[in-house]
Amino acid sequence: MTSSTDTNDVLLQTDFPELKLYASGKVRDLYKVGSDRLLFVATDRISAFDYVLATGIPQKGRVLTQLSLFWFDFLKDIVPNHLATADVAQYPKELQTYAAQLRGRSMLVVRADMITIECVVRGYLSGSGWKEYKANGSVCGIPLPAGLRESDKLPEPIFTPATKATTGHDENISFDQMVQLAGRELSEQLRDLSIRIYRTAADYAETRGIIIADTKFEFGRTARGLVLADEVLTPDSSRFWPKDKYRPGGPQESFDKQYVRDYLESIHWNKQPPAPALPPDVAAKTSEKYIEAYTQMTGHPLPA
Repeated sequence: MTSSTDTNDVLLQTDFPELKLYASGKVRDLYKVGSDRLLFVATDRISAFDYVLATGIPQKGRVLTQLSLFWFDFLKDIVPNHLATADVAQYPKELQTYAAQLRGRSMLVVRADMITIECVVRGYLSGSGWKEYKANGSVCGIPLPAGLRESDKLPEPIFTPATKATTGHDENISFDQMVQLAGRELSEQLRDLSIRIYRTAADYAETRGIIIADTKFEFGRTARGLVLADEVLTPDSSRFWPKDKYRPGGPQESFDKQYVRDYLESIHWNKQPPAPALPPDVAAKTSEKYIEAYTQMTGHPLPA
């Protein structure tokens, strides 16, 4: 289903009758293509406080897809990924009917055996990490120096895994708990690789005037071995802060759902279903932030 806003078409639901729906998340719909491929389609749905809202964000799905493609290419010498192609012209014949809907917001990927642990790396003290630090001076069991403020840069990036939740919040776990779930060798490999990816990306982002405060990665296994999968270093999976406005000691401006969260708080929504719709100006401002994240990070306009 495609609904219109004043300025753009917004994709809220996908419908490809010839394909079998493999999974549907808050933002992405995944379809089986042949025996070993998946079609990832990023819609313009947006969630806040664990609920998908009734209003979509223009261009959001394109930003998520194009930024992930940028990072897959940027990081390819560090870690392989599951991308087969994002060129719709190279998609199987049965998908060509939907080329206009798929172009720019979809990826054909190699189906991976996913590791069901979110690999979170934090370079700054924010979000649930800040809440835990205030309570006991640590984050996911990692002791941190006393006296840190909200949004302070950490002495070193820390790896704070989480279990994947199909609904609601992912649950932070300690590294020892991850070892119990995934084994020590794989856990250490994922920790070291996640931190290396984060450092590489964060160093680059700073040259573009963006602080990556934290992010989460997903990994799977294919014939190529361990691969980076799903979305990578987007405003949905990361906290992006404008470097020129960074002021530690409180919350930061960000390139993501800030306008949406602020609006929902202003109307005193009880955070129970049904989730409300957004005024056009809030959706438009949020769209601008997502597009700005892409253009500033990559130095290129968002592909049409």
